[in-house]
Amino acid sequence: MIATRFSTGRLELLPLAVEYAGEMAGVLAAPELYGFTGGEPPSVEQLTERYRRQVAGPGRAGEYWLNWVISLDGVLVGYVQATVIGAEAEIAWVVGADWQGRGIAREAAVGLAGWLREQGAGLLLAHVHPEHVASAKVAAAAGLRATGELDDDGEQRWEG
Repeated sequence: MIATRFSTGRLELLPLAVEYAGEMAGVLAAPELYGFTGGEPPSVEQLTERYRRQVAGPGRAGEYWLNWVISLDGVLVGYVQATVIGAEAEIAWVVGADWQGRGIAREAAVGLAGWLREQGAGLLLAHVHPEHVASAKVAAAAGLRATGELDDDGEQRWEG
């Protein structure tokens, strides 16, 4: 399985490429993006190396790392990703602070869920911090429901 370009109403989802690291470092530069997940904004060099690893994939048979950047009117504004093993796909999304509150994460996650289902994914999973109301709304819009189970990081498991 490979990530292919797809569109939603307003967005273009572009398969990840290393050359997006420079622009994406700016998108991911706001410290408040890491309030629920931890970590800190990556440098261009760190993001370039991360993207090299992600594009290369896990190197394990039957596991796929699918990554897209989100483009709105030709400007990168965030990303979505999925780790697929068998018929299960664990999804995640991040939209840069300057573009939040516009429904972009919702639209991208719903589009990603549809794309994955078209590829045969039977179960979608996500992990959302219990206090991250906006991300919980995105997960619900993508057809997932909270299970009440917390993972080792204290994030709630969502599935659908």
